[in-house]
Amino acid sequence: MKKIIFALALLGSISSVSAQTMDVTTKGDTTVITITNPTKYLILPVEEDMSQKQVKLDKGLPTDTWMDVRLAETTVDYNVPFELGNGKQAVVKIVGLKSGDIAVSRMKLSNEWSVVNTDYYRPVYHHTPSYGWMNDANGMFYKDGVWNLYYQYNPYGSKWGNMHWGHAVSRDLFHWTEKPAALARDTMGHIFSGSSVVDVNNIAGYGPGAIIAFYTSASEKNGQIQCMAYSTDNGLTFTKYEDNPILTPFDGLANFRDPKVFWYAPKQCWFMIVSADKEMRFYKSHNLKDWTYISAFGKGYGAQPNQFECPDFFPMTVNGKQKWVMIVNINPGCMFGGSATEYFVGDFDGKTFTCDDTPDVAKFLDYGKDHYATVTFYNAPDGRIVALPWMSNWQYANVTPIKQYRGANALPRDLKLYEKDGEYYVAADASKEVKRLRKQEKTVGSFTGAKTLKNLFAKSDGAFEIECDVTPNAADIAGIDISNSKGEVTKVYFDMQAKRLVMDRTQSGLTDFGKLAEPHEIEREYDLHEHRGNNTPMRQQNSVNYQNDFALGTWGPLALCNGKTYHLHIFVDNCSVEAFVDGGRIAMTNLVFPTKPYNNLRFYSVGGKASFKNVKVYKLGM
Repeated sequence: MKKIIFALALLGSISSVSAQTMDVTTKGDTTVITITNPTKYLILPVEEDMSQKQVKLDKGLPTDTWMDVRLAETTVDYNVPFELGNGKQAVVKIVGLKSGDIAVSRMKLSNEWSVVNTDYYRPVYHHTPSYGWMNDANGMFYKDGVWNLYYQYNPYGSKWGNMHWGHAVSRDLFHWTEKPAALARDTMGHIFSGSSVVDVNNIAGYGPGAIIAFYTSASEKNGQIQCMAYSTDNGLTFTKYEDNPILTPFDGLANFRDPKVFWYAPKQCWFMIVSADKEMRFYKSHNLKDWTYISAFGKGYGAQPNQFECPDFFPMTVNGKQKWVMIVNINPGCMFGGSATEYFVGDFDGKTFTCDDTPDVAKFLDYGKDHYATVTFYNAPDGRIVALPWMSNWQYANVTPIKQYRGANALPRDLKLYEKDGEYYVAADASKEVKRLRKQEKTVGSFTGAKTLKNLFAKSDGAFEIECDVTPNAADIAGIDISNSKGEVTKVYFDMQAKRLVMDRTQSGLTDFGKLAEPHEIEREYDLHEHRGNNTPMRQQNSVNYQNDFALGTWGPLALCNGKTYHLHIFVDNCSVEAFVDGGRIAMTNLVFPTKPYNNLRFYSVGGKASFKNVKVYKLGM
């Protein structure tokens, strides 16, 4: 055992404030830090490439929970706050520190935590957490004019871990106010994805209008089990149900997660759809607490290989006919490698979902590389189906060139069902609220062939919108280069011979971090520069390890659209480009990391003279 005593002054305070005493002792692999008169936070130094250490605020209670933190060993990448509670003494235990690690000597005590943005690539108008890691949106609902967004959140680092439900609220889907985490990792496990409902009729017994949240608790000890929590303050704080779990897999399945709960009026009961490895399982309940297995769907359906995750299920109507849509987020299974969002359209009778398509048909909600874990808000107004994707890909999500935070949400989308050639499809278009972000308009007008626009906006921060109608000739490549003065460019274009909308980010800016991705057992490879005229599916290869999972192009089929003129809508933000064609019949979401903000456009056509009409560019801001 060794013992060290530090006398520390409050961070940001002067010496007249009572000095804080931090008594550090070690025994074996455990470091114990005892702090007298603790401040609100112990500021922990993080080194991202280091192994995780276990950190716990020890209150002597059964609910005390270890958190995993990549504490600094040789250098500090950034800091994170660790709350110390309100007592006169705080005891923090750490397992895994080695002799010589700098973590303890670099810790600081503070009553404040700064969330001032320090990251170059933080988006201007897309939602991000102020710090820490974020992935799947979950538990989202609308009530009393407020959109409530919850998300998978790690407050102790900018890589995946310590899953909490982070929380933010908005009245317009774009201006978000961050709230304290609503559900924290506990002794049962990580708080994985799930959903929330507004219990208007007090079915669960916690009061009319209570918010009932359903989530997966995940741990090595308990596996993946479904749990419930309730809120009586409109979702700001939750109490976990005393009899959790409410549902466990009847066959001991390891991958059993992400419960989505919905009301089914014909049966006057609640249903839950849960991802169960490579299928979805349906359960029903009359009290939101006791659940009975009904049926399953999905084994062998859609893109292969796949792992079903983050389901959603809702009715939509087109031409007077109601259909049910099942959203299935898969990883792997993306056309371009990694994670993606697909969907199935069919009928539901309160017991069985019957898909309209054969198992080999895969319909994607987005044809980019960075659209995942897409789910919808419960109780959205005016009958809208509003979805929110996580904007990343599991191939490289942990290594994007960002430090203060990692993870952003893509634009919210309104989903609509449409029929084409006797089949049903879902369009995903940018939600109408984005128009409120327009700060400055540049009307370009109409022209044929080519046009270049340089230095679009003064003091550009790389946040703008492009809207136009494009009519390419049959043999054209016609599109828009979005670039900066360093020659970094993202290309969005129509390839009429291949009948595709293409987005090429191979020269978009920083891309080398994609080489850090893990090897993949089965992936799909696509060479952008050799695709022309090739309408066959991408080659499926075994044991492919991409040189770079990021530097590539993505494409979507123009067969989803009608006519010879295409309405093209592009949204550019500091680290993303999102394209929508014909009201979201094609949606395409890709991250980009230019080293200087994009501020130039080049409209062009090759092989013909495409016409560009009603061209407008808007600067966007908050």
